Amino acid sequence: MKLRFLILLVIAGVFTGCEDYLDINTDPNNPTDVPVKGLMSVNSMRTATNTANMGYFTSYFVQYLAGPNAGGNTDTHQPIDPNGTWVGIYNVLSNLSDMEVKAEEQGAPNYVGAAKIMKAINLALLVDSWNNVPYSDAFFVQTINPTYDGGQALYTEVFTLLTEGIAKLQETTTSLTMGTDDFIFQGNLSRWIKTGYALQARYLNHLSKTSAYNPDAILTAISTGLASNADNAKVVYFDVSGARNPWGVVSINQAGLTLDGWISEQIVQAMDGTTFGVVDPRMGFLFSQTQYGTFRGTKNGAGRDPDVVDLRRDISTLVEATFYANRVSPVMVMTYAEQKFIEAEAYLAKGAAFKPQAYAAYLAGITAHMDMVGVSAANRDTYLSDPIVAVGDANITLDLIMKEKYIAMFLHPEAWNDARRYNFQYTDMTVPDQLNEALNGEFSRRLQYPSSEFSTNSANVPEVNLLDRIWWDQN
Repeated sequence: MKLRFLILLVIAGVFTGCEDYLDINTDPNNPTDVPVKGLMSVNSMRTATNTANMGYFTSYFVQYLAGPNAGGNTDTHQPIDPNGTWVGIYNVLSNLSDMEVKAEEQGAPNYVGAAKIMKAINLALLVDSWNNVPYSDAFFVQTINPTYDGGQALYTEVFTLLTEGIAKLQETTTSLTMGTDDFIFQGNLSRWIKTGYALQARYLNHLSKTSAYNPDAILTAISTGLASNADNAKVVYFDVSGARNPWGVVSINQAGLTLDGWISEQIVQAMDGTTFGVVDPRMGFLFSQTQYGTFRGTKNGAGRDPDVVDLRRDISTLVEATFYANRVSPVMVMTYAEQKFIEAEAYLAKGAAFKPQAYAAYLAGITAHMDMVGVSAANRDTYLSDPIVAVGDANITLDLIMKEKYIAMFLHPEAWNDARRYNFQYTDMTVPDQLNEALNGEFSRRLQYPSSEFSTNSANVPEVNLLDRIWWDQN
């Protein structure tokens, strides 16, 4: 534990030196030559943090969260400046590039493999949110104005990184042994390999609206992917300033009446029986009850109701006594539950003959998520046996799979990818009040480029609007 705490100090130092991935100035107060093990710690923790930070924006877009005040910019899909998240991802990509080179030079293929897999995760976060981004000349060169690579070409790079990463992790001779410096798997290489395959399935599934979609390729990847919740890729955080779970910080802020983490009416009604007629026992594991023992959401774009007087107890919010939002909660990067829902979707896409496999995977996804967040076996089984959930092989549909996956991906940016693939067709999901007029009544499809790009690289920043679709988000 002492070693892990010291590593946290390294993490804090490495990430306070620059605000831009192009910054070539040297800060004498921060380390400039971090060893491979230090980079592993930095990158594994910050990959999870980047996932959570991206989830902060997207949780408003898919109506997990709602603004406490009417007309909030993120809540109503106004252009926002995601500069901190952009810079955070590029900082990690830069450090991963260093880690990859150092590990290769030192004969440590396990670290090279882990670096490639984390690189794929962070690169996909960029492409799935912005489409075209700087990459091929953004590292290792003194390029003041890096050009933008196309999103589709970068997805090829994502798959290449995963394939190469898996191969490197399977090499047996290494000069460095991964252990507690790895905040995701503590050096368990077999779980890194399984995660690489699970991620292949995730990104292949993103292609569901394109001619490249191949359910058999997805199922092949899943066959060597995660085997249970024990394989979940996650980072468990520390109760140390600067190393707390980002959602835990939101809970702490809300408890201190810096209003944040208010739960959308959409997800509450999807779980409390209003929309689907079945009460989901996961509610209390995801967000708070009111002081009256009920769950109450906030309508997106409308802000709090006039009768919400106690801002901590009259409305459902993120609180520390929940699975995702404690200061030491894990951030889930890739889960067995997600993989099972991907499997269900792939089998369903293969046709009616594969509905039994799709239905089994759908039920397994619900079970895995309930077990992960701590629902009792009795409450889990009651929900699974409800006829609204237990529809049988013949009646499994994409709507049911996506409805359950929406709950299981709570606060994860992958939910926004699903929503766009599904064209936001969730039952009773409507655009927020006071929606950005430029969207013409539609949900936003991408993020605006951050302010740092307009100030340092404006000649190369693509001209886009929030309705321009990511390459895989075809009609």
